[in-house]
Amino acid sequence: MKDFRKKQQRPKKSSLVYGKQAVLEALGQGETLDRIYLDQKLNDPVTGEIRRLAAAKQVPVNYVPAVKLAHFNVAAHEGVIAQRSKIVYQNLQDVVSLVVENGQVPLFLILDGITDIRNIGGIARTAWCCGVHAIIIPDKGVGALNEDAILTSAGALEKIPVCRVNSLMKAVDELHLNGITVFASAMDASVPVSAADFAVPSAIVMGSEEKGIYPALLKICDTTISIPMHNRFESLNVSVAAGMILYEAMKQRTII
Repeated sequence: MKDFRKKQQRPKKSSLVYGKQAVLEALGQGETLDRIYLDQKLNDPVTGEIRRLAAAKQVPVNYVPAVKLAHFNVAAHEGVIAQRSKIVYQNLQDVVSLVVENGQVPLFLILDGITDIRNIGGIARTAWCCGVHAIIIPDKGVGALNEDAILTSAGALEKIPVCRVNSLMKAVDELHLNGITVFASAMDASVPVSAADFAVPSAIVMGSEEKGIYPALLKICDTTISIPMHNRFESLNVSVAAGMILYEAMKQRTII
């Protein structure tokens, strides 16, 4: 466990692109980047072009102090470091359209504020096994889908489509426009998961164990569901909770 955490804290150098020109070229060539870290004090034409291209290609940019960049342990980064992604992110509407064209009933999973990549990896495994068509994540406030995340998912993150959006609330609006019912998992909900109708086009929102689902996002969901417990407990691990809900969805959609 100690070695695993160390890897999470410092990405492999092979997964990094650093230096202004190198990052600019990576963006221009369409290389898939998970995110870009910029020294918050930088203000020059090249950095401005990096910001412009990153926005156009929907690559998240984190503005950080110099000490954060030093943490990556690479020389000559010039205040700009990008992390490569092994995940090719999909457009949400494209995935919805493809699912419908294939005659399938959409099932999506939305992750809000889940930062532990071990949980994300475990959720991805279950999502793939239970027939989820895509996982939807925000561009900020979620664990990096790097090599470690793929490892913990046993490769599931390379199989299941992942849609990265700049706003989960806009993503829910887009799902609603496509006739998809959005369920939110919450401890205090009065509707048990077994009473939810997952046979209809569905999306399920899972929040972090600490904060739950962002209140404004929770408000625009259609139905809030809970997992009944024989013995009450403060909360379930989010990966376990996702597994319980997705199994119920799969059970309703298939003969088991």
